[in-house]
Amino acid sequence: MSRILLLFSFFTIGIIFTSQAQTDKKSSRGNSFEPYAENAKAGTSSVKQKRHSKKSKQSFRSRFRKDLETKKEEFYELMEANAKRNKKMAKEMKKPQYSDPSYFGHKKKPKKRKPGKRKLCKECGIVH
Repeated sequence: MSRILLLFSFFTIGIIFTSQAQTDKKSSRGNSFEPYAENAKAGTSSVKQKRHSKKSKQSFRSRFRKDLETKKEEFYELMEANAKRNKKMAKEMKKPQYSDPSYFGHKKKPKKRKPGKRKLCKECGIVH
């Protein structure tokens, strides 16, 4: 019987301390949603908030049109950028490094050596 009473008392004391620790944490610290929550609440009670004048409400259609126009503009800008990039890539591919097959894997055209002096190329694996 004494063991049960001892376990029960430790259990209740543990619950009391954990609940006390949780209340201390809540009161002393703010969280990421409300950092410094106590200071902010104290400041708002003494300072009166100004009321903003009503803005004219926009209809859903007008907001949708604005959103649609901005999306169209973004799309056209993106397409122009893509066209410019593709044009630049096509111009780059016209270089002999890419268009001439004798440049295979090389930036500069490899030398043509005599048949007895040819070597295995490390870049392309062909004997030049």
